[in-house]
Amino acid sequence: MTRKILSKFIAPAALAGLAAVPATLLAQASAPANPFGIPDSVTIFGSSNPNVRTATAIVNDFVITGTDIDQRVALVTAAAENQVSEEELNRLRRQVLRNLIDETLQIQEAENLELPVDQAEVDQTYAQLAAQNFGQDPGAMDSYLRSIGSSPQSLKRQITGELAWQRVLRRNVTPFINVSEEEVKELIERLEASRGSEEYRLGEIYLSATTENRDAVRQNAQQIVEQLQQGGSFVAYARQYSEATTAVVGGDTGFLRLATLPDTMSEAARQMQPGQLVGPLEIPGGFTIMYLIEKRQVLTADPLEALLSLKQISISFEPGMSEADAAAKVEQFGTFVQGLRGCADAETARTAVGATVVSNEQIPARQLPQQLQNIILDLQVGQTTPPFGSIEDGVRVLMLCGRDDPQVDSGPTVETMMAQIEDERINKRAQRYLRDLRNDAYIEYN
Repeated sequence: MTRKILSKFIAPAALAGLAAVPATLLAQASAPANPFGIPDSVTIFGSSNPNVRTATAIVNDFVITGTDIDQRVALVTAAAENQVSEEELNRLRRQVLRNLIDETLQIQEAENLELPVDQAEVDQTYAQLAAQNFGQDPGAMDSYLRSIGSSPQSLKRQITGELAWQRVLRRNVTPFINVSEEEVKELIERLEASRGSEEYRLGEIYLSATTENRDAVRQNAQQIVEQLQQGGSFVAYARQYSEATTAVVGGDTGFLRLATLPDTMSEAARQMQPGQLVGPLEIPGGFTIMYLIEKRQVLTADPLEALLSLKQISISFEPGMSEADAAAKVEQFGTFVQGLRGCADAETARTAVGATVVSNEQIPARQLPQQLQNIILDLQVGQTTPPFGSIEDGVRVLMLCGRDDPQVDSGPTVETMMAQIEDERINKRAQRYLRDLRNDAYIEYN
């Protein structure tokens, strides 16, 4: 239940109950009069009611307070590794206010369409997020949110907005999106013709812009990039800033072909390496910030999807061991490893060189450190990587004991491709829908 609904139904009942009781009786029912010896006449310094928060904006009679903004800002800044500057914090507050206004409009539109979000669904989604991040102690997320200056209510409000907007789109947008089977089949034929070319999985933060606010939006986007470069969470910033429908999933576009992107994005993505951030890039309708999550070849097996059976053979060093003695031990370890005749032989390392041997039967290649991925994938069963590590952390090798290669991708089905096209068109319609809600809204700023 939103704060608006609470104030409408709970507060009047509470006030009515107090009005029926004489003030003298309330005083008599309390503790002994004036136990602290406080004078009858006092001067109040500062706010007379610290629980009152002045409104920052009123959206169709719904109040957005400074506390609402502070708690939502805390969700974003908590992910940043470096301290946020005062200038960046002020800009972030302005952006968060815009997000809260849009969120309020989305919730109000769902209510106007008699599609209110059930509180039980919000609580269930919140509990799922808590379980994902805090395991068997979901209540720990409540404490965490309060510790960073936010609150469970703030996150639940954001969840409510996302669920409400999904309901609105399902009612007023999705039924009117038409994709013909013929155009889908044509796209699949083109996809088959591009077999072996690369697909890209991107993170995106899209900010719409007009001729009037283009420079301001570009500046905002540039400041977001600077925060991300300093360690800010791309997922958190995408959820708070991006105006694309992918904001709900932290900006993750899934795998796509460059031909489906605007030319500016396509050219930039082609030059990117996984983990690289670029932007802001000007595209039709605004600006985008891109992060390359990973890339693969179209309709071909992705080697990084291979499931590996590995043995890790490692040695450690006693504190204070000299560099010469450590180097000799590493050389002895390397010579021993080269003489191993397969995985069954690896266990002898325990007694021969005092090594620790650990097995892992089902580890995806992509979960290995990037420097090791190509080395491992080039090994034959029974072969090992070169020794790696340090005196502080220990030196180790990985031995390949088995490998299940991924199946060749047969390509998307008509249903999958149709869903992808529908999502793209829903995204465009949703942006126009929200612009119309902003234009029709009564918004007062304080």
